[in-house]
Amino acid sequence: MEMKWCHMLVQSFLESSAARLPYKVALVCDDQRLTYAQIDQMANRLAHALVKGGLRRGDRVGIFLVNSVEAVIGIFAVLKAGGVFVVINHTTKEDKLVYILNNCQAKALLMPARQLALASQLAMHVPCLEQQIFCGGEAGEAADLIRGARSFAAIQREGTEARPANPGIDLDLACLIYTSGSTGDPKGVMSDHSNMVFAASSIISYLENVEDDIVINVLPLSFDYGLYQLLMVFKFGGTLILERGFVFPAELLKRIETERVTGMPGVPTVFAVLVQHDISPYDLSSLRYMSNTAAALPPNHILELQEKFPGVTLFSMYGLTETKRTLYLPPDQLRKRPGSVGIAIPGTEVWVEDEDGRRCEPDEVGELVVRGRHVMRGYWANEEATRERFRPGLLPGERLCYTGDLFRMDSEGYCYFVGRKDDIIKSRGEKVAPKEIEMVLYRLEGVREAAVVGVPDAVLGSAIKAYVVCDDEHITEKAVIAHCRAQLEDFLVPKYVEFRSELPKTSSGKIRKTDL
Repeated sequence: MEMKWCHMLVQSFLESSAARLPYKVALVCDDQRLTYAQIDQMANRLAHALVKGGLRRGDRVGIFLVNSVEAVIGIFAVLKAGGVFVVINHTTKEDKLVYILNNCQAKALLMPARQLALASQLAMHVPCLEQQIFCGGEAGEAADLIRGARSFAAIQREGTEARPANPGIDLDLACLIYTSGSTGDPKGVMSDHSNMVFAASSIISYLENVEDDIVINVLPLSFDYGLYQLLMVFKFGGTLILERGFVFPAELLKRIETERVTGMPGVPTVFAVLVQHDISPYDLSSLRYMSNTAAALPPNHILELQEKFPGVTLFSMYGLTETKRTLYLPPDQLRKRPGSVGIAIPGTEVWVEDEDGRRCEPDEVGELVVRGRHVMRGYWANEEATRERFRPGLLPGERLCYTGDLFRMDSEGYCYFVGRKDDIIKSRGEKVAPKEIEMVLYRLEGVREAAVVGVPDAVLGSAIKAYVVCDDEHITEKAVIAHCRAQLEDFLVPKYVEFRSELPKTSSGKIRKTDL
């Protein structure tokens, strides 16, 4: 008798749901409503096109798109083709995009059809790029002008919808998620299929997701919290309402009412706006749970949310890209410990360690250490950073994740975030490397010295503040922010600029940020 055993790859989330619920609406995005069967077939067509274009098992594919149907299809098509998907924030500027694509040696890229000038630059500056697939329009002249260019629409018209053969196993890489590093260059966190299947399964278990759940996602798919909303919904067979982003609270609330949404993940910025908004005109009775991660929700926001949404269960959580999710606070503990971000997610273990490697006593501050199947494989092509973050575990060959975050744990095992060991800033749920912003500030003519720090902010978690010493007294705060906006993603642009005649220094001449 043939033995059946569990060999789950991330694309099987879609394939299993398509087999079980072919006609169920899986994705609502803009004015499109697509079933599991339709998405599966579209992903198969694109997978065949990628393989035909030369994609081999383990090759990386960039997805440089806004939250869209094409981005969703792209993620699953790359996996079906045996590749590794790399979702890149659509506001990423050209030099950083070129760096990421060259760093991971991407063989293919999905990008907007309207960005032909950028596509031409990439063709010149990213020699590994063999295929460019244009989304949101026809490739038109680009197919003749740019090496390996095709249109997503043409592939969907002409491709075969049979499922491609895939010899992959769950130790193969599934995706790279680029996250800011302290040097300013982003690092690619390597996730294999088993990491992602475990993380999605663990989170689904404590959120108690079921097929009837309808989840709204306003977070970018380039952010692991946004990405996992898609993966989890497709795993449990629910419906995902995918939004371009979070702009107007009235639109979000209307969407929740119209689509009968049951689950809403958010970050402190989203919830800070919602607690100030009048929700009385909307029927939000379908809403079962809200979840928060990225930065901790201020305790007063937790209380306000509970008062405003009395029938909704609130999950306060903590994670980092290197482990996906680490801690969650069981909702029945919210009132008792509003300042805590909880206990280890199901199937994992955490503890707090001092600098000598000793496990801390209750309420002692130390670095949070994570053990579990969700600890990722390391950083792409960066052994030094991998050795620093991912260290030998309790068993031979095992990896622990040293988070770089300072915590204390109470006598009952509940964890409280204290601060970061390095100077990485968590703002709007994104990791921000001050060095990256400082390098841009130094490009502004007249700037002599620059230092970037995070300052407490009830909405953003931390707001970015730039201290600047200028030779030119005519440079204004407005000019500095405009300069940054032209060269950086939105979440990297400073909220505050303060001009100083000089910055505090150490004896060796380094800027002393602790004094700022």
